[in-house]
Amino acid sequence: MTARSAEALEPTRAFGATAERFLRTAVHSMTHSPAFRAQLDGMLTLPEQDRRRLVEEFADHYRRGSHTEPVRVKLLTLIALVGQDLDGLPLEEERAARLEAVSRSHSFWYAERYEALAKVEIAAGRTLSPAVIATVRRSAMNAYGDTGLVEFAGQLTGPVLNAGEEWADRAMADERRRELLTHALTAKAAKPSAAWEKRGRALLDGLGGDAVREAVVGWLALVGRPRTIELVRGEYEPDVNNAFDPFNADALRGLAWLLSFLPPHPATVRALGTLVESALRKAAGIGPRNPKVANAAVNSLARMEGAAALAELARLGTRVTYKGTAKLIDAALETRAAALGLSREEIEELAVPAHGLTEVGRAEFRMGEAVALLEVRGNRAVIGWRNAAGKQVKSVPATVRRDHAEELKELKAAVKDIDKALSAQAERLDGQFLARRRWAYGQWRARYLDHPLVGTLARRLIWTVDGTAVGFADGQLRTLTGAPLEQDAAQATVELWHPVGREPAEVVAWREWLERYAVTQPFKQAHREVYLLTDAERNTGTYSNRFAAHILRQHQFHSLAAVRGWRNRLRLCVDDCAPPAVRELPRWGLRAEYWIEGEGSEYGVDTTESGSYLRLRTDQVRFYPIDAPQNEASTYGGEYTMRLPGGREAVDPLPLAGIPALVLSEVLRDVDLFVGVASVGNDPTWSDGGPEGRFREYWTSYGFGELNQSAETRRVLLERLVPRLAIADRCTVEGRFLHVRGELRTYRIHLGSGNILMTPNDQYLCIVPGGSAGTAGADTGYLPFEGDRTLAVILSKAMLLAKDTDITDPTITGQIRR
Repeated sequence: MTARSAEALEPTRAFGATAERFLRTAVHSMTHSPAFRAQLDGMLTLPEQDRRRLVEEFADHYRRGSHTEPVRVKLLTLIALVGQDLDGLPLEEERAARLEAVSRSHSFWYAERYEALAKVEIAAGRTLSPAVIATVRRSAMNAYGDTGLVEFAGQLTGPVLNAGEEWADRAMADERRRELLTHALTAKAAKPSAAWEKRGRALLDGLGGDAVREAVVGWLALVGRPRTIELVRGEYEPDVNNAFDPFNADALRGLAWLLSFLPPHPATVRALGTLVESALRKAAGIGPRNPKVANAAVNSLARMEGAAALAELARLGTRVTYKGTAKLIDAALETRAAALGLSREEIEELAVPAHGLTEVGRAEFRMGEAVALLEVRGNRAVIGWRNAAGKQVKSVPATVRRDHAEELKELKAAVKDIDKALSAQAERLDGQFLARRRWAYGQWRARYLDHPLVGTLARRLIWTVDGTAVGFADGQLRTLTGAPLEQDAAQATVELWHPVGREPAEVVAWREWLERYAVTQPFKQAHREVYLLTDAERNTGTYSNRFAAHILRQHQFHSLAAVRGWRNRLRLCVDDCAPPAVRELPRWGLRAEYWIEGEGSEYGVDTTESGSYLRLRTDQVRFYPIDAPQNEASTYGGEYTMRLPGGREAVDPLPLAGIPALVLSEVLRDVDLFVGVASVGNDPTWSDGGPEGRFREYWTSYGFGELNQSAETRRVLLERLVPRLAIADRCTVEGRFLHVRGELRTYRIHLGSGNILMTPNDQYLCIVPGGSAGTAGADTGYLPFEGDRTLAVILSKAMLLAKDTDITDPTITGQIRR
């Protein structure tokens, strides 16, 4: 090698060494390392030709293909960082491919500096795709103080919202709404400021309030639908495709606020209520999808005048379990109650709308020459039609579809509203047993018995009028003997009847009364389980082990507990403490506790990807004064101890013998419900005992063992129902089982779990309810109450198996004919 060629090679070696050092620093960190920042700043001061030589060094490294994929990605980024403001940078296609990959991600870690690739594209005069812009915006929202990324995201021009959500795509399709959406995006506080509201009202005036309401309500109806641009979910990433886009979420908050500035309208109220529920629907690894959006919708409902908004808040109060949003709803209802000088309970009663019903459970609507008949049947609303000749027809008349499309749309929306309201009101009434509510007779008739919607539920319940138990049948209140209520009830007091403290003969008589008048109660009342103190509980004194040592599916238990008014924290497989599941009973000055702990220790087998336990192990039920200090235990399991802040003294649990019989019964009924619904013993696919067969013994003992109180109630009822079934000659109730004689086998269906054994040799038969087996929805005839899914499953399985030669599902026939 000549001296001249050696001299020429020396700078190249120097740049190669510089590039190597910079690459090693970058591999460690592109943001946090002061060494990296110092080296980058130094390189950006070099002459253009030197920077180009460094860029080419990085490109050569990339082309060699000897580096791992993460390092190759960093090389592309280093080319963009060092070569910023330079034209003609190498590896254009490779950078574009990397940006395309980035666009399929929810976001990137700010330290990866992918925005540098986007800046190069913009500098070259190329347009970023909406998907890339969306990823950059989402990443900037988690930039942890990286002002560069935040500033860059704020400078991007493109779609006003992030593409990829159906509602946002629809909203952006109309350029006339761009200014409205831009303003909605600035809704970043808990409530709108005076300036924000002033600007919003001006926009509404300019665009037309009715037109905006119609558009926004249409957009909100699309919130939560599957993404139009599906994202690639990382190995440990939450379910980002089921989450709200956090950038667009601000716009949803703003749109909810804007709706509250318009005159009240049923469609607005309906849309905001649906938005609350959609925003609180849970996504794996995230929890509620976006509580801030839900809270904005609640605040908007609270700002609106009129009975419809108040009714929606009251309905949400029975449905929402997320603590923060539930507190907002409670505060809104309490504020409205205080303003009207009423109690919270009275507000909830007065807030129930008729939803278009003109008499109890019924309304007629004329649309041209046709008539729509809206009726409440059981727990749902249905629409029937009569044509111009007065003849009933099965489908919507063509003239109605053609000439009355908007009225038909509103009628169908009313049906959905009624179905939601019926569910919420049934739950509210079911919670009245512990509320100690009493009504003046006239007040009760107006708010309950004769209310167009609530009356459909109240007329299927048993009440006491000045101590006389009555039900509604054949158009009037009747006593147990069937005689009309004759006393002057004008000054009477009405209460909800409960079987606790009643003679068994009276309870049985009321069950027969329901059958005589074919009344199906909206929930168990005459057939309600009563939990009396047992000898074992008298011996333990302060706790009940009646529902201990069960294995429950944690997330199902958690949801059900919230619906029943219990507070609970999901157990995570981490070093933390948590209180037991708790139900506070302020009217009684009591707090009920159900002690639980996480089950298992193997991450990914006993937990979800995010670390929450899949299953719980249950322990004692206890009662304390409502203001007693809180008990806590490790989430890994172990003994509960009372936390004593500020030097408070420990408080002993209360003797069970001193707990009022109604309270004890209702609390234990809740706990029995948790076990009956959430136990893994109910799962017909768990005959192998679950992971490593650990729960085989429990599954067998629960799935075919002694009946709990609710299953005993089911057994007594089936003894009365079976003789009336079309398959009565093939069925008998014996002990813990409903025996069904088919053509191929005889089957025993357990009355607690619904699991099935076949003769001979008690061979297990797995039938999953609601699947292709077609067990759900069989016509089982009259049932005296709604809500017992296990009873419906048992009856439908019996219907199926009595005609086992007609079964075509190979997953079932393969087991039967084995």
